Amino acid sequence: MYPSTLLERFNEQVQLKYQIFNSIFMTLPFQAIDNTGSLLPLFSEMCDDGFKNEQSPEQIFNEFAEKYMPGTTEKERIGMMFRFIQYVERQIVLFDAIEDAAFTKMNNLEGSGSLRYSREKAESQGLMHELRDFLDDFQVRAVLTAHPTQFYPGSVLGIITDLTLAIKNNNLPEIKDLLSQLGKTPFIKKEKPTPYDEAVSLIWYLENVFYHAAGEMSSFVQQSVYREGALRHPVLSFGFWPGGDRDGNPFVTTEITLKVADRLRTSILKCYYGDIRKLKRKLTFPGVEAMITDMELKLYRSVFYSEGELYITLEELKLALNEVRDLVVNEHQALYADEIDGLINKVNLFGFHFASLDIRQNSRIHDAVFSDVINYLVKENTEASDYKSLDEKAKIELLGKLKGKIEPSFFENEDTIKTLESILAIKNIQENNGPQGTNRYIISNNESALNVLELLTLFRLVGFENPPVDIVPLFETVDDLKDADAVMKLLYENEVYAKHLKNRANKQTIMLGFSDGTKDGGYLMANWSIYRAKENLTAMAREHDVKVVFFDGRGGPPARGGGKTHKYYASQGATIENNEIQITIQGQTISSNFGTLDTCRFNLENLLSAGITNGVFNKEKKQFTQEQRELIDHLSLLGYEKYTDFKNHPKFLSYLDQMSTLNYYAKTNIGSRPSKRSKSATLDFSELRAIPFVGSWSQLKQNVPGFYGVGYALGQYEKNGQWEKVQQLYSDSLFFRTLLENSMMSLSKSFFPLTAYMKEDPEFGEFWQIIYDEFLETKRLLLKISGYDELMDNYPDGKASIKLREHIVLPLLTIQQYALNKIRGIKKNNADDTLLEIYEKIVTRSLFGNINASRNSA
Repeated sequence: MYPSTLLERFNEQVQLKYQIFNSIFMTLPFQAIDNTGSLLPLFSEMCDDGFKNEQSPEQIFNEFAEKYMPGTTEKERIGMMFRFIQYVERQIVLFDAIEDAAFTKMNNLEGSGSLRYSREKAESQGLMHELRDFLDDFQVRAVLTAHPTQFYPGSVLGIITDLTLAIKNNNLPEIKDLLSQLGKTPFIKKEKPTPYDEAVSLIWYLENVFYHAAGEMSSFVQQSVYREGALRHPVLSFGFWPGGDRDGNPFVTTEITLKVADRLRTSILKCYYGDIRKLKRKLTFPGVEAMITDMELKLYRSVFYSEGELYITLEELKLALNEVRDLVVNEHQALYADEIDGLINKVNLFGFHFASLDIRQNSRIHDAVFSDVINYLVKENTEASDYKSLDEKAKIELLGKLKGKIEPSFFENEDTIKTLESILAIKNIQENNGPQGTNRYIISNNESALNVLELLTLFRLVGFENPPVDIVPLFETVDDLKDADAVMKLLYENEVYAKHLKNRANKQTIMLGFSDGTKDGGYLMANWSIYRAKENLTAMAREHDVKVVFFDGRGGPPARGGGKTHKYYASQGATIENNEIQITIQGQTISSNFGTLDTCRFNLENLLSAGITNGVFNKEKKQFTQEQRELIDHLSLLGYEKYTDFKNHPKFLSYLDQMSTLNYYAKTNIGSRPSKRSKSATLDFSELRAIPFVGSWSQLKQNVPGFYGVGYALGQYEKNGQWEKVQQLYSDSLFFRTLLENSMMSLSKSFFPLTAYMKEDPEFGEFWQIIYDEFLETKRLLLKISGYDELMDNYPDGKASIKLREHIVLPLLTIQQYALNKIRGIKKNNADDTLLEIYEKIVTRSLFGNINASRNSA
């Protein structure tokens, strides 16, 4: 019997189970739901048929209401819309749980991309020594961020976890109970989460998933690669943004930062306490039991009977565990030594910090803060009086000479006080959680060397003679990425900064942002700009004997740097430094790619294996030829020009403002940050955050940032008779092929019949057509270059998953467009606005389901 194909496995393990369990869910007798369960499938079917027949959302819903809800009032129809939304939200949770339960059957956890595969490949090729040398220095750092792309309440996350396990075990009575619980559990938070709420939500994943998955991976590397003692160097580390990310978030205070750091420390100690208790049941030997009991008691007091006091230090815990290990090995036949090694590896990996809390602020805030500080220093230091009138070079020179001592209490400006307090909080956190408790300060929108040096000066002025932090510039826009190596050259050659780097082991972390790069320059230009920036920054660092590490700000969908992430890293050659892979994981990407032990380990191993592939197996792989570089350069430029023309279209901002859900993101209560950085009432593109920008296109099912300009760029080569050049590039370059495959995912999740009614709009019809034409052209040419009959033919299970998710969410999107159209009509005709607030609430509520349904976008 032949093994089943991916598509057959998907149909059996996911699609069929969804149909069965959804039919149970739809017939559950929920109070006050009436006949919603029987009407939703009918409405879903009418949506399918209606869009095939080129009907508008308004026509579809009105026809449905006339046929199945005759004689009902508008209020009653609105009530049904809300109930449909509630059902669809829960159908998506059910589908998530079924996919999670089927993960091990859909994916080979020991296949290509796994640590086992890498180890066996190294062994077969006689490269074990090279693999050990590589892992002595290499690390994957996953940084959890709470950017608002998903925010299930904790109660719903718990149901998803329990439902996944029940489905895995085919426990039908429990599945039915959990579906009933799901139907009665509220999905919507009445109030916005605070940054601390977001932190607690993500710490759940650290405690329940990452702690165990990372521990297992560390033990596997130790036992199968090194085969002796504890790991000399953790192959994984974790970062954390909720509570430390101040960029545009006025709700992050120093009090919250310290509170989050305390929670992280308490959580990791609780994890160690749990493991110590398990070890205690096994290590019942003379001389050992007392030592384990002593550790257990001290950890217990530190977690449950403490207001911040520690009854055992990190060094004491490490020393005690190593003493226990030596005793067990020397006197008790090494019984359970592997379990002790596993805990030692976890302690070396997580310390007392669990995940390093990154501090982040925007350079524009720093500019204002430093100006305030200069105004104060003028009173004490005459040299400072000329600072604001100097050019960059003279300012940099003067910074090294500035003297003085400042404190937050010297100032009245709120941003100045908060910024200085956040710097001082670093000392407090490091004292309690260790040096890795918080050891990085990220500057968003970094445009110059001055941005970095002014921050370094602030550290010095508040009392840090040798700041115990890495200052991480974040380059985001196309222009900033282009200039990034010149900025770093100025820093490397600056005496003050060179001294700081020397104190930081000559290691420089540089963050590169996908989201704002795509928003600024379009899909091709953003991706290629980041690739080139990494090459230029690598060359500059090597020239100055600096170890550079790249930290990638990547989101969920391809438009924000998502997609097949491991293939992206595996496609990078020797011209890009491969010291570490650092990556943000956020929103639905956390729950979808790292939400269970299996998915978490699978995806972390894929990232680690991508680094190993480049550092051990593909060190001599073919680099881009000059001709290939020029070709990608030109394609990117063509795409950039097309996207820039589109962005500069007079209807661009007003289309987003009036026809999309952009203005509703701020009302969703899924994240603590405002949807734009400034408080301005007018829509300013530069102040718009990438998440609502990309998300608004996603809600329209147009996904512009993930494809716009790609078709035009490829089309120019077809038109000029040079198609074979791009075809050859697609065949030869994994980087270019991955880029286009991720764009295919954006196209697959687009559905233009939903908004086809807009082409008749007198104001925006022409603009809608421009988008649709580029979609058709991109789809045609991506099918041509790939040779596929349909988009994503090489990922049949992924394609089937997207198709089923889009089918589930279609009624919700139809309702959303219906409500948006009603809102526009009320505003245009100055009609009775008593229903305006209700229809706006429908739009806001319908955002959730579509956001959460996009979990397979990364």
